[in-house]
Amino acid sequence: MATYVGRYDDGDRVLWAVSSDRGLTALTDSYATTGDLLTHGRGDIAAAARGSVTHRPEAVSTLSPITVPCRVMCQGANFRQHAIESGMDPDNRAFNLFFDKTDASVTGPFDSVTRPAHVELLDYEIELGLVIGKTVDAPVTITDSTLPSYVAAITIGNDLSARDVQLPQGQYLKGKSYRGFCPVGPVLAVLDADDYAAIDRLTLRLEVDGELRQQDSTANWLYRPAETLSELSQFCNLDPGDVVLTGTPHGTAAKTPPAILRRVATAVLPEHVLWKQFIRRSRGGPFLRPGSVVTASIRTEDGRLDLGTQRTPIVAPGS
Repeated sequence: MATYVGRYDDGDRVLWAVSSDRGLTALTDSYATTGDLLTHGRGDIAAAARGSVTHRPEAVSTLSPITVPCRVMCQGANFRQHAIESGMDPDNRAFNLFFDKTDASVTGPFDSVTRPAHVELLDYEIELGLVIGKTVDAPVTITDSTLPSYVAAITIGNDLSARDVQLPQGQYLKGKSYRGFCPVGPVLAVLDADDYAAIDRLTLRLEVDGELRQQDSTANWLYRPAETLSELSQFCNLDPGDVVLTGTPHGTAAKTPPAILRRVATAVLPEHVLWKQFIRRSRGGPFLRPGSVVTASIRTEDGRLDLGTQRTPIVAPGS
């Protein structure tokens, strides 16, 4: 059974603790990074899971369970319906789409996020995060049976995105890396061997101001974790504590036209003119604005795995 571990500030110190229905049980040792925790703290986690409650959740501040510096790697359009709404043909995908976010974007699961003054089209993307538990510094073939050696835990991530930067400029890194654009947590689900099969039947759910915007199952991934990490290892090093976000379901605020329509349109108008029209048409869409509150949860329907719920208020600069 998975053990849920969070990172907290009790006013005197930052601590790691096992989270359960009873409350929080602090780990005995301190771990400077998520990588240290996953590499050296397994026995401490197991002991805390059997221990007595040391803190009440309401008496601490919840921090991101992913510490920085770290790598934040991402998959794009990895859910079938999201690929379609992004203008792609999921049955004609010849490659796994990768990009990254800077770790300046990493923030806590209940922290407010500032929408930059120049951003109008701020979008949400709930994603399952694979938390790396073993160094990858050479190409490796990972299978379902060896996945537990490389993925120590899973968590919730929200790949917040400035579409009016990302799309017209063609810059994923810039449009997705503003400070606070990656809320993570509230916990790491540190997995036991028999938990890994449940990764393929997790339900991702995101609401904005109580309205359901995204819901889908990891059963609808186009590329599963073992295949994804194997390909990623061909060109990217990974260290314990790094996180790989595995794509978002359909239902994002941005809706881009199919690729064939974009090609036809660019034969008539310059591309920068088309993107200006896209931004103008999208301004009244369901994008995040100061005052919006995003909630995001991931769990299996049978309750075997439950990663908790994020709550992210969106605020204006200077708030």
